Amino acid sequence: MIDVIVVGAGPAGSIAALVLARAGAQVWLLEREAMPRPKLCGDTLNPGAVAALADLGLTGGPLADALALDGMLITGPQVALRARYPAGQVGRAIARGPLDAWLAEAAVAAGARLECDVRVRGPLWRDGRTGAPSVAGVLLAADDRRAIRVPAAVTIAADGRRSVLARAAKLSAHPSTPRRWAFGVYASGVRGLSTMGEMHVRRGHYIGVAPVGDGRANVCVVTGVRPAGVTPIELIARALARDPQLRERTEGWRAEGRPRVLGPLAVDCVRAGMPGLLLAGDAAGFIDPMTGDGIHLAIRGGAMAAAAALEALESGDTDRAATDLTARRAAALGTKLRFNRLMRALVGSTLALELAGVGARIAPAVLRRLVCVAGDVPSNRAESEGAA
Repeated sequence: MIDVIVVGAGPAGSIAALVLARAGAQVWLLEREAMPRPKLCGDTLNPGAVAALADLGLTGGPLADALALDGMLITGPQVALRARYPAGQVGRAIARGPLDAWLAEAAVAAGARLECDVRVRGPLWRDGRTGAPSVAGVLLAADDRRAIRVPAAVTIAADGRRSVLARAAKLSAHPSTPRRWAFGVYASGVRGLSTMGEMHVRRGHYIGVAPVGDGRANVCVVTGVRPAGVTPIELIARALARDPQLRERTEGWRAEGRPRVLGPLAVDCVRAGMPGLLLAGDAAGFIDPMTGDGIHLAIRGGAMAAAAALEALESGDTDRAATDLTARRAAALGTKLRFNRLMRALVGSTLALELAGVGARIAPAVLRRLVCVAGDVPSNRAESEGAA
């Protein structure tokens, strides 16, 4: 029997596989697509994510040539502010394709077995110690539509916001609100790009602009209910053309490649697993991309799931691992997750957005502190270029 099957080779899954393999566990890392594969993402590692990778000995690689980001530009209906990260702290702009491939390669180098183009149909169920069902591995889809049983002592679901495993175990669900959709594309011809990520918060939507080098930017428009009768590229173009902060800067913009669509975004999980199954990354609750800390949370969540799996393997008590992981995630990530939910609720309320704009103009230090919280850097060391 395999010690641990990790489903999903994104940051959470690859980090979990890496930590497990380094500890000597037998690990299979399963990925539905061929690597590298594109993903709709802000293409940004915040300073906390860069530091978390360094703590795992993951430096260099594609990070060495990635554009350094030293802060955030935040604009709203009544405020615009540039907030720099503390000296010596930077984020990195890097596309998910090369990032995910690099992390998966690191897991393989540590001893994990990577299998791509593998479709997981669902959990392999068994009766647990108390008679309740538990997960004993996964079912894979064969070419002839048969289900291949692959048993494992522990299974980690890191297969994204639409996790097959989390849904089958009834651990995840979309909240009734907010129901937002993201439309992203790479663009050239955007003027005024700098070494800062940008977040332009408006009533009913927000626009993220992340410079990725070579004069290009990752442009992402996040709306409420998905608009009908408009193509993704038309939606992005209209949002840029109507925006007072971006209209002139994007007059000559051009889409580079096809736009990508993701939604509805938010996914909530009450528990981080069940007997035999642990959740990591977006499978444990999708993070609204507006705060830019999704990859950092995925890295930390993947490492915590691996630690829980190792303890379960050592003790032989796989039933308790999910309870322990849920408690550890609440202690370590609870503040950040509550912050994220606060931010997404803010964007959904016109009154709250107006009050926040007034407050930011009166006390810009508050907004600078929020930038540091989102970037996982010490809030009392932020520098500011001033408000406008």
